[in-house]
Amino acid sequence: MHTEGQDPGGDGPRHRDVVILGGGLAGLTLALQLRQRNPGLAITVVERRAHPVREAAHKVGESTVEIGAHYFADVLGLREHLETEQLRKYGLRYFFSEGQHRVEDCSEMGVSHLLPTPSWQLDRGRFENFLGDRVREAGVEFLDQAVVRTLELSESDAPHLVKFDHGGQSHTLAARFVVDASGRAGLIKRKLDLAQPNDHDANAVWWRIDGQTDLDQWSDDPWWRQRFQPARRVNSTNHMCGPGYWFWLIPLASGSHSLGIVCDAKMHPLETMNTHAKAMEWLRQHQPRVHAALDKPGFALQDFLFLRHFSYGCRQVYSEHRWALTGEAGLFLDPFYSPGSDFIAISNTYVCELVELDRAGKRIGPYAELYQQLYFSFYENTLTLYQDQYPIFGHPQVMPVKVLWDYAFYWALLAPLFFSRRQADLPILSRLRPHFAEGRALNLAMQHLMREWGTRDSTPDLAQSRAYDQYEVQWCREMNGALTDELDDDTYVARTARWVGGMRQLAAEVLALARDAFPDIGDHGLDALLAGHDIDAHPAMLPPHWFAPIEDAEPAAAEA
Repeated sequence: MHTEGQDPGGDGPRHRDVVILGGGLAGLTLALQLRQRNPGLAITVVERRAHPVREAAHKVGESTVEIGAHYFADVLGLREHLETEQLRKYGLRYFFSEGQHRVEDCSEMGVSHLLPTPSWQLDRGRFENFLGDRVREAGVEFLDQAVVRTLELSESDAPHLVKFDHGGQSHTLAARFVVDASGRAGLIKRKLDLAQPNDHDANAVWWRIDGQTDLDQWSDDPWWRQRFQPARRVNSTNHMCGPGYWFWLIPLASGSHSLGIVCDAKMHPLETMNTHAKAMEWLRQHQPRVHAALDKPGFALQDFLFLRHFSYGCRQVYSEHRWALTGEAGLFLDPFYSPGSDFIAISNTYVCELVELDRAGKRIGPYAELYQQLYFSFYENTLTLYQDQYPIFGHPQVMPVKVLWDYAFYWALLAPLFFSRRQADLPILSRLRPHFAEGRALNLAMQHLMREWGTRDSTPDLAQSRAYDQYEVQWCREMNGALTDELDDDTYVARTARWVGGMRQLAAEVLALARDAFPDIGDHGLDALLAGHDIDAHPAMLPPHWFAPIEDAEPAAAEA
């Protein structure tokens, strides 16, 4: 059991079971999850910023997808707040719109109806203020305006020491377990020199405006207005895509709009957009319809920030010596598919497992090593979705295929593992190993194939606008809706095998489509991966009308 020890300013440090360095999204959700799973834990969160924080202009990372949304709503039990104080999201939406003055001339991919498993747009200031209140109500000690000065990590059974300034005094905490959730400050990462670059060289600039632009009002064209009804485009995480970049528009419940440019550093140098004036001029050149919508005197600028080389890895995130890194203090991928809160959910859950194992008196070293291997595997496989792929982001034929594939990969393997609470279930992970290995191999080959296809077709047809309604795709609705299924182990493993069979079928269809365009295109190992499988035994995965000649492409009615 923990003991409180000395009061701040007394003769010795106070003893805590867990000290969390950082009271942002990762740190506060971890504190809440730990407390819910172990009500007797003595937890202190040490946060540099003052709370409450400002709404809207606080932090980016407003868009959630299925894992992160499920973590907030169901694992942590915060659904009421999400439903009443945040915005329900109409999925991820993509416009292939480089240089377009008329939005109705852009090919568009999104959903016309909500998919079964929900996600939300988060006003990060509002959400983190709510989390701060919740952790305090749960009995967690949350110290804001507290600056860590010294961190002494123990390699024995002795506690770690965290020395910090708070309230005009110096304090010391003796912690059984220390978790770094300090974001890019990376307190443990810097102390132990754990930073590790990756080969995904991308930059970002972002800003918030007071007010929102309604994409549904960007055109009076009747076909544009009705082609995705009843969905409201403004409530999607909107991606305006072009070669080497994408631009986001995310509405916030506070009435603001979050805006940002994310780009390949080699194709679009940061120096061309690192002020608000430069960013608006950049939009004038690359996204003139977006520029026209935003260049309004009523949209007051709330903030403007930029970040160079935002994607990075880490040599170690969990240690046998009872420390861990979570959130951006460890690693960061790319915001294109909004995975940030997913990786917070996954990492925080592994940290909870390690804390519980340690409290049970078990040697955590082997578990820390295994969980880290799994976490790094998720990171490395997800990174393939972005690395070297930005040159094809503006391709209106290849990118809808890529987005479909990337969704299938996510919904077939990673998302069900978290939803089913099996991410630390070692016996089931052993049974899943061959299916995950095949899925990883298929994904790597597919990413290479799509990159070659998109870069070889350097002048895609932008003249004819298509509407790619993901809701029409029956397997998208099925896989998304099945995430919340409660299955026994045998049924779960069998379903995973079936989902991987669907990935195999989809890969075969995409390879055939790419060969129609370029008969000599490389297969990147797909022929060998598909050999010996009866591809035709699985239902078709690509909607035929999406890729038929435009005059033959009639939208299919979505099944009820």
